[in-house]
Amino acid sequence: MVLTVVTMKYYSFLVCVLLFSSCADQTDTSQNTDLAYPASSKVDTVDNYFGKSVPDPYRWLEDDNSEATGQWVASQNEVTQGYLTKIDFRQEVADRLSKLENYEKVSAPSKSGEYHYYRKNNGLQNQSVIYRSMDLDEQPEVFIDPNTFSEDGTTSLSTLSFNDEGTMAAYSISIAGSDWREIFVMDAINGELLKDHIKWVKFSGISWYKDGFYYQRFDELDAEDALKGTNQFGKIYYHQVGTDQSNDQLIYSNPDNPENRFGADVTEDGHYLIIYTQESTSGNGLLVKDLSIEGSAFITVVDNFDNDHEVIGTSGDLLLVETNLDAPNNRLVAVAIDRPEPANWRPVIDEKEQVLNAAIAGDKIMASYLVDAKTSIEQYTLDGTFENEVALPGIGSVYGFSASPEDQEFYYTFTSFTEPSAIYKYDIPVGESTLWRRPEVDFDPEAYETKQVFFSSEDGTQVPMFIVHKKGLELNGKNPTWLYSYGGFNISLRPSFNASRMVWLENGGVFAMPNIRGGGEYGEKWHKSGTKLQKKNVFNDFIAAGEYLIREGYTSTDYLALQGGSNGGLLVGATINMRPDLAKVAFPMVGVMDMLRYQYFTIGRAWATDYGTSEESQEMFEYLYSYSPLHNIDAAAEYPAVMVTTADHDDRVVPAHSFKYAATLQEKRPDNLSPLLIRIETNAGHGAGMSMEKRIQFSADMYSFAWYNMGVIPPMVQQNM
Repeated sequence: MVLTVVTMKYYSFLVCVLLFSSCADQTDTSQNTDLAYPASSKVDTVDNYFGKSVPDPYRWLEDDNSEATGQWVASQNEVTQGYLTKIDFRQEVADRLSKLENYEKVSAPSKSGEYHYYRKNNGLQNQSVIYRSMDLDEQPEVFIDPNTFSEDGTTSLSTLSFNDEGTMAAYSISIAGSDWREIFVMDAINGELLKDHIKWVKFSGISWYKDGFYYQRFDELDAEDALKGTNQFGKIYYHQVGTDQSNDQLIYSNPDNPENRFGADVTEDGHYLIIYTQESTSGNGLLVKDLSIEGSAFITVVDNFDNDHEVIGTSGDLLLVETNLDAPNNRLVAVAIDRPEPANWRPVIDEKEQVLNAAIAGDKIMASYLVDAKTSIEQYTLDGTFENEVALPGIGSVYGFSASPEDQEFYYTFTSFTEPSAIYKYDIPVGESTLWRRPEVDFDPEAYETKQVFFSSEDGTQVPMFIVHKKGLELNGKNPTWLYSYGGFNISLRPSFNASRMVWLENGGVFAMPNIRGGGEYGEKWHKSGTKLQKKNVFNDFIAAGEYLIREGYTSTDYLALQGGSNGGLLVGATINMRPDLAKVAFPMVGVMDMLRYQYFTIGRAWATDYGTSEESQEMFEYLYSYSPLHNIDAAAEYPAVMVTTADHDDRVVPAHSFKYAATLQEKRPDNLSPLLIRIETNAGHGAGMSMEKRIQFSADMYSFAWYNMGVIPPMVQQNM
């Protein structure tokens, strides 16, 4: 016995509709005046956890297909948009964001067959276009234009993969931001789209072998459950180009463990098929199949989920595997498949104090290290002999250190908080970089500075934080400050450029990003110290970051905004419950807000290694219940101005989390001095693939909401008065 639903009873549907419509004429949008929120009817749902009764009065909002939920969404959006519309400078912010975003954005080129391919956005295109050319000095041609996929720009290109010869391409698309993918195949030489069409693909790459490719798919769901139903019984298939999906060959599955998910990857030399097995977001098993031997069986290299392992390439008959087994900061080992047991693994690059992320480029190992969340690169031979440290353009983040074995050069991306992504060409034998392309933007990066500080969390742990602002900033406690973090799933936050952020910085704002526990900046120990029964360390780190900024004079409570998305949405929701007095504004975005039920939707159960579940033990239930944003809203506390954000096609963290949280927040604090709103995007998902138009409006709404509730008129607006 863990959870029992006692009753489930809707109030009169007619009453619900009448209550929804009662606020349609709401016009008072002063930031400090009560809002008439849409009334949210309740149901008598009570769950029982280890003898503890927990009401869930807004359970009906979990049904995203119901008419009642649809009307609730429409009513909430009407109130939110009515509020935002009354902010006089909202359009000016959107116009400035459009100018900042209107610059050419180019990805690092990669070669397939005779062509170099790269993504480019001319400026304000909803989706970036895939271009190609045989010589990068020549005028490129359009290869795939995702802007033609849909009229409103909400269908995006997700994955593009070529066969060894570069003559065939398979790509996947996402519709309205959903995690579900559809795969198509085209002749890469003439651009002809073939009849192949594969559906029900999720969390999958596309790995070519001979005349087809491997991918993961799930069983088909009913239309009403497609965006919220649990994703079970993942399977690896092989698709032969030119055939119907129904004929695809099942390669690997584990029907005894329906929660398992799989990844398939063919090594660069075409010799081995690697199968990754997972049951959560960290830790994976590893199997290998020798494709040179017909009918060969899978060989188990790792049969548990205790550690992370990734095959980055081969060296002769050896697999080069990056692993954190016996190395929390990762190491690189060589594995012989006839002796695959960990006891037989041979060291190639030993563990260091910094976190390793290795890749193969040409016939070299490029070892990327995180040094206090900043990138450093070292070059090694395939046997682990150090050759040189790669000189980088500055302090920032590097992406794209990979190339085929025969390549003598490759292109990579360098970015920082104030430098847009610049592309460099790297000469592998010489070990030197040269600038290939740097974008021109409508602001001066030299006018800003980035510093890294360390502050003490509640338990004395030293936590790093990047702080970005204009040079010469006066530490007077009155600078509007944007505090952003994540803190989970071994994900490392690194310096990166965001054009929309510049509107905040150029108007005198401060951007702060702490690398709190739960992330991967300092390896698996740092990650684990922010999971399960230590999850509150994450919230305490975030609170301590805000306190540091206030204490040091960067800002004060009246000028501090908190933002986080997904697991970061949980972070913000938990933080303002624990410390509603910390900030003036809060943005819990697409957050995991119901910590007792997250595991029952789509892929939520995979997060259990970070969170634990309410059903695994009484201790775990009580811990989750003690910080779950939905269950700890304080009716007696004065909350900051809150704008919850979610999207109707989010099938990663289903919008029910945000729906129930916003309804509860409004119910318990209807007279809160600051607004408690929810912004629900349509034809959008968890964030990836959102159209440029929607991204600009979303950013404009957030910055406008923050300034307005801080009582700040941004300088760019004052100049035009």
